[in-house]
Amino acid sequence: MAQLYAGTSGFAYASWKPDFYPAKLPAKDFLKHYATRLNAVEINYTFRHLPSASTLENWVNATSAGFVFGCKAHMRITHLLRLKEHEFTQVFFRAIDPLRASRRLGPVLFQLPPNFKAEIDVLAAFLEKLATDIRYAFEFRNDSWLTDEVYRLLEKHGVALCLAESEQFVVPEVITAGFVYVRLRKEDYSAEERKEISARAKRLLADGRDAYVFFKHEETPAGALYAEELVQAFPAANSHG
Repeated sequence: MAQLYAGTSGFAYASWKPDFYPAKLPAKDFLKHYATRLNAVEINYTFRHLPSASTLENWVNATSAGFVFGCKAHMRITHLLRLKEHEFTQVFFRAIDPLRASRRLGPVLFQLPPNFKAEIDVLAAFLEKLATDIRYAFEFRNDSWLTDEVYRLLEKHGVALCLAESEQFVVPEVITAGFVYVRLRKEDYSAEERKEISARAKRLLADGRDAYVFFKHEETPAGALYAEELVQAFPAANSHG
């Protein structure tokens, strides 16, 4: 049965008190509380840092079975090396392997910079080297990548096109994998828009695809509350805590 995973991009925000986190909750318990209300989080920390084994152990211990961590690939891979060197990619995956080993690793997101224009051969060579037991999503922020040739390449490798939307850029809904990865980057979503998001998730799940939906983090907990509303609309997703 297809599963909905919903959350936000990050969780360590004291400014979410008291509307999401209790006013007196210490920061060390944020993730534990978060995981009682949501079943996934997108980790941005891994974009700039290689997490220590103890950090990952703490994350796993703070959450229950069924909770997943989507990890943003390190910027050295996507922004500095631009997919052209694989040695550091292997270093990155070794660093996050405790999440995979504990069955808590969600998709790994490769977010390319806006000035990275399409290089099909580079992407093809990179995808060939990725392990096949992990889910991957690619977020393209330059529209030169949004072509049928790229979509076919992603589909060949079972890699998801990240369906990202913001005030500036919206990726078309093209399904290239057995799961979908959605990033909702607008600062606010009306009740009507949230109903549309829920209906969209229902449709994707009905096709038998797991759906990972991440709202943007802000100084206010709006994204976390939107994600919780979405989780509560799907009983199976709401059975994590």
